[in-house]
Amino acid sequence: MDQKKVAIVTGASQGMGEGIVKAYRARGYGVVATSRSIQPSADPDLLTVAGDIGDPETGKRVVAAALDRFGRIDTLVNNAGIFIGKAFTEYTEEDYRLKLKTNLDGFFFTTQQVIPVMLKQGSGHVVQITASTAEFASSRSPAFLAMLTKGGMNSATKSMAIEYATRGIRVNAVAPGVIRTPMHDPSMVEKLAAFHPMNKLGEVEDIVRAVLYLEDAAFSTGEILHVDGGLIAGR
Repeated sequence: MDQKKVAIVTGASQGMGEGIVKAYRARGYGVVATSRSIQPSADPDLLTVAGDIGDPETGKRVVAAALDRFGRIDTLVNNAGIFIGKAFTEYTEEDYRLKLKTNLDGFFFTTQQVIPVMLKQGSGHVVQITASTAEFASSRSPAFLAMLTKGGMNSATKSMAIEYATRGIRVNAVAPGVIRTPMHDPSMVEKLAAFHPMNKLGEVEDIVRAVLYLEDAAFSTGEILHVDGGLIAGR
């Protein structure tokens, strides 16, 4: 009997995370979804685990729950992240700790729990949601902590892709531009749209399609897929 494939999605209660969860469920995957505020699910193939992704224990609980309910983990989508845009000297220690905890600690500790499971299976796929803004500096929108964390995730994606290339595990990233999510003030849409050469915001569905493309792209690893309305190309 073919076992149901299983995906873990972090930052899963709204926006891109919620869209990614729905997409994997629509494909028939079992999904373990986590965020601080996630609610219990009535769907037997969607297991929710509430917790702060920056806490190493959360990653352990999520992986244990996935193995207990489904017995395997095929995909990990490291989606949890926050953005704090400020001038470099205006960042507080609290900003710095919060950003690193959410963006890097969550990615590191959760992935570290998942990789041994995938190695045992001989297969797996890890996808990070990073940011196109991590790859170029703009005087219009200084974002030092995005560069530090999301840029670090892009580099780490390539590092892991090579480390596990011969062992059945692919590691990729999707680098969005500005996406229309509850995180953005609707009154800022025009200003944010003008940031992209295509002069519009991306939609959650654009990111979902990119994640699913990488899911199917069996010969792609270490890829940073830009979904950014031409932002990188326009540099």
